[in-house]
Amino acid sequence: MTLDYDVVIIGGSLAGRYAALVATQLKAKVALVESQVDYGVIYRQAMGKIAHLAQPADNLANFGISAINVNAAEKSPISMNWAEAMLYSQGVVANIQEQTSPSVLAAQGVDVIFGNGQFSDKHDLAFAVNQRRLRGRTYLLANGSRPAIPEIEGLQTTGYLTLANIWQAFKAPKPPQDWVILGGVPQSIEIAQTLAKLGCRVILSVKHPYVIPHLDPEISQLLLAQLEADGIRVLTEKIVSQVRQIDDKKWLQIGDKAIEVDEILVATAQQPNIESLNLSAADVKVHQQRLLINEKLQTTNHRIYACGDVIGGYDFANIAQYEARIAIKNALFLPRLKVNYANIPWAIFSEPTLTRVGLTQAQAQRRYSPKEIIVLRNYYKSVAAAQLENQITGVCQLIVLRNGKILGATIFGQEARELINLISFAMNQKIHVQHLANLSPIYPSFSEVLETAAREWSNQKLHNNLARQEWLEGFFYFRRNWNL
Repeated sequence: MTLDYDVVIIGGSLAGRYAALVATQLKAKVALVESQVDYGVIYRQAMGKIAHLAQPADNLANFGISAINVNAAEKSPISMNWAEAMLYSQGVVANIQEQTSPSVLAAQGVDVIFGNGQFSDKHDLAFAVNQRRLRGRTYLLANGSRPAIPEIEGLQTTGYLTLANIWQAFKAPKPPQDWVILGGVPQSIEIAQTLAKLGCRVILSVKHPYVIPHLDPEISQLLLAQLEADGIRVLTEKIVSQVRQIDDKKWLQIGDKAIEVDEILVATAQQPNIESLNLSAADVKVHQQRLLINEKLQTTNHRIYACGDVIGGYDFANIAQYEARIAIKNALFLPRLKVNYANIPWAIFSEPTLTRVGLTQAQAQRRYSPKEIIVLRNYYKSVAAAQLENQITGVCQLIVLRNGKILGATIFGQEARELINLISFAMNQKIHVQHLANLSPIYPSFSEVLETAAREWSNQKLHNNLARQEWLEGFFYFRRNWNL
């Protein structure tokens, strides 16, 4: 049997295009099949930046976007020119899209094929698209995910938006002003703040006790307090039982509350785009709508790999690209590389940003003896740069062992997305926390928050050593007196 390609990538995501470029750099013959690429994350980032600069409104001029109907005396919400804001966002997307456009990929040797396809029988494995059968030595699923819609009475008939199509609402002559977001993913927090900063009234409803599960309670409470300070009404541990359209408003029963809004945004979870691929014919097994994969990112068919949010989890671009590098190298060479997420950071692009890498305090205490864990905290209000820029909301939390090994970190505050990369690098290179205390960063800068937090390890260790020394002195004193 003649093989057409070294790897056939079933794309439709930024991770798919990134994987294609990685494969060409490794001198592979590559086909990329895609129908449409989702650039929603770029839209959210662009609109979030505009929303931030809309405080104050004069900063909008930096983007060529005018503010209208600003009532400074009454401090009313800013009403902005949505058409110009969307035009700016589309320009950002176009610039980023060009970096991995089909023409750029083709120039690198990628055979880009537009269309939808599916796998054929595993005994004659191929991917059929546009009446072609693409035969590859290996295949990579990188076709992303789509919003998972909860089963709520009346939701389908009433109508709703998702993270994939929310931008349609901003194209209307009069965009919705009252929103309810059914949340549970990091992007629901990001878009809630964006809408609030753009003058909308926002309710965020989550069914969990915290706005984002698996965060340390203190960090979660800080995030909740920030959302409420931004004017977002947060409802936790609330179940939406029904939705109704009454006149030109949408009504929701959330717990024991009836809420009236202009628009509903569903951002509860994602589900993989796998239904149309005929995976069963390729002997790729799925359990509860999730691909079964091993640590090498192989599916149950060892020739078919997967990366990005098609395999589940939160939709983080840096994690998808990390998986793409592992999957491509395993697909093209001996499959020996395994994924290890321990040192890979992720971020919620809230305002301020929330970032994390490694273990939380609770996770560390389950894996190690609680006596071996030291939690180091430093608050932004003690940092000169934070005071100068009036960005004192935030905390840096490091989880370390008594020997100085860094197990994890959570940073909530200004420049957190840059600072967490330093911690990730330190963990990857096995640099212990005491070396962070010797950073001597530029003063003033937000890096001081790392240095000061790291210095706490030395202080705690010194305190423990003094306590141990006092205990030993007391013990030997007792023995001497006992012998007398």
